[in-house]
Amino acid sequence: MDVLVAIFSEQPAWNIPAEAVESLRRRFPEHAFLQAGDEAAMIDLIRTAEAAFTSRLTPAAFAAAPRLRWVHSPAAGVGGMLFPAMRASRVVLTNSRGMSAAAVAEHALLLMLASARRFPEAVLAQAERKWIGDDLAGLPTLRGRTLAIVGLGAIGRALARAAAALGMTVVGTRKTTAGAPPEGVTDAFGPEGLPTVLARADFVVLAAPLTDETRGMIDAPQLRLMRPSAWLINVARGKLVNETALVDALRRGGIAGAALDVFDREPLDAASPLWSLPNVLVTPHVGGFRSGYWEAAVDLFAENLGRFAKNERLRNTVDKAAGY
Repeated sequence: MDVLVAIFSEQPAWNIPAEAVESLRRRFPEHAFLQAGDEAAMIDLIRTAEAAFTSRLTPAAFAAAPRLRWVHSPAAGVGGMLFPAMRASRVVLTNSRGMSAAAVAEHALLLMLASARRFPEAVLAQAERKWIGDDLAGLPTLRGRTLAIVGLGAIGRALARAAAALGMTVVGTRKTTAGAPPEGVTDAFGPEGLPTVLARADFVVLAAPLTDETRGMIDAPQLRLMRPSAWLINVARGKLVNETALVDALRRGGIAGAALDVFDREPLDAASPLWSLPNVLVTPHVGGFRSGYWEAAVDLFAENLGRFAKNERLRNTVDKAAGY
């Protein structure tokens, strides 16, 4: 069976290492792994592939793949691959949700702590050899504050447990209210509860998938519901937030600040005001990266490849209608 491996990016860190592809060839000598390093090579090589390991399948590549039956993404988000032809097809789509949940949850917690304890100011002062102890006196703790998690999936649940252990009150939203709230969560609402949790929170962490329903879910009306003392933390997808509305809210003091690991367009444009606003903390979409990332991604794909070859149920099947 021909298997396409097409994990390439303008950002080197997001390119699959050559040794990872070689490990697949050693583990599955019965299959031919065809590696594409750009869009043109992908369109050419996908013609004979029955399976693909990729996060950037395009309509053009999909149209050139008459034998394709299964696509696995090394990431959790698959919104870019859910174009109409893919949705309407019988091609099975799986993803790597949950693989980096702990890392992303830790990154969200880091951003919350850095924001609350004004850590960036201390770092800048260190560079200037300036002692600012008086300026930072009376910093708040996370204990006793309210965290709203928008999206109580694997990342949201991991963050809820950690935040509750620190003494925070945790509320959140999820697609369904069936069943008890996850561990650490005091109140769990359906999507209609978003206004309620936004109004209650000292910190709002976005951990929802990008779907037709969640795209632009944080816009001017939602930002107006947040407290002027609240922080918005986004470790999910940049397109969940209207960045123009966010910049406006940050400039006028509608919210206290934002800590962002993801953006509408990446890399973040050098001209974006998010770089220079004093109440914004930027990290370069590294929340999901961790030691052993590619090993874990390849292991999950390899497990599913073994299942696919045996016509067994695949892990992490995506509901193409729902978008995750």
